[in-house]
Amino acid sequence: MRILFCGDIVGRAGRDAITTHLPGLRRTLAADVVIANGENAAGGFGITAKISEEILAAGVDVITGGNHSWDQREAFALAEREPRLLRPQNFPAGTPGRGAAIYEAGQGRRILVLNVMGRLFMDPLDDPFACVEGELANHRLGASVQAIVLDLHAEATSEKMAMGHVVDGRVSLCVGTHTHVPTADTMILPGGTAYQSDAGMCGDYDSVIGMDKKVPIARFTRKLPTDRMSAATGEGTLCAIFVETDDASGLARRVEPVRIGGRLSPAMPG
Repeated sequence: MRILFCGDIVGRAGRDAITTHLPGLRRTLAADVVIANGENAAGGFGITAKISEEILAAGVDVITGGNHSWDQREAFALAEREPRLLRPQNFPAGTPGRGAAIYEAGQGRRILVLNVMGRLFMDPLDDPFACVEGELANHRLGASVQAIVLDLHAEATSEKMAMGHVVDGRVSLCVGTHTHVPTADTMILPGGTAYQSDAGMCGDYDSVIGMDKKVPIARFTRKLPTDRMSAATGEGTLCAIFVETDDASGLARRVEPVRIGGRLSPAMPG
């Protein structure tokens, strides 16, 4: 199975990067499934029904979330009615929506997408490790599903790396989101799981993690109340990870970074 995972979509610049580059990229890579984190898609803060439709129409099959999943009021109802939209599974019981679901990937294959949120320097949700263990107890690679993708939305690379080693050999891809900067540790772990600490963002890198520079710089340098942050509006870079898995085992045979457009150096699977 060929899987493309796109990092956090930040504002209009990130959405434009997706709508401009993803259709051709999906054809070029012959991707069976495209997943993208969309929790910053609405001006950097949450997601709306209209924006989710735009992202899905561009070729994304599943949208994952994070700590900004609920920033838009309509997200509560949207999470209930849109099965292709996930939020972290380790929110307390009774939270709207779902954090894990199985999707069809063509040719009779199925993929489990699991979204959890870390706890270091983040909101203290339920234990993400126990949450993941609970989900993996019900699904096995190469048996009930042909691939499993875990989006760990977390701040600390140590927490992400620990999760990668915990699930090694049991998921196809463990990828971090949230910090908006692509890490250079793309690899296949010893047990066969593809890993990267952070996928980066789909957004304008002439910014402070996707936000217009002026307000965050003022906050850091003056320590005074400032205007509300807004997403940067320059040309966006699409940052993603491409994984090819073995359908029999569900493990990764190949993983490579993808970067198209904007200010970052380009990268494309060979």
